[in-house]
Amino acid sequence: MELLKAGMAGTVESGDILVEVEKTGASGVEIALDSTVMGLYGRRIREVIEQTVAECGVSGVKVTASDKGALDCTIRARVKTAILRACDSSDYGWTVK
Repeated sequence: MELLKAGMAGTVESGDILVEVEKTGASGVEIALDSTVMGLYGRRIREVIEQTVAECGVSGVKVTASDKGALDCTIRARVKTAILRACDSSDYGWTVK
């Protein structure tokens, strides 16, 4: 997948996680994470984000996440949705609004 624009998933009010993705000039994945549980789960949240981005086949991306204690499955869902919103998802049989 190739990011064509910035994408976002979640809301600040949802009480779990807000994720924004955007294309960068560099390769790899850059993660800017703010979390209420950073001390306990920061490393795990970063791992889940990195794994999900890799599963989607995206590189050269910056992920900005504002977490309020989301579960792994919610983090994955928000990251995937943000990526699909940033791509021409119709190429992959997806339509995300």
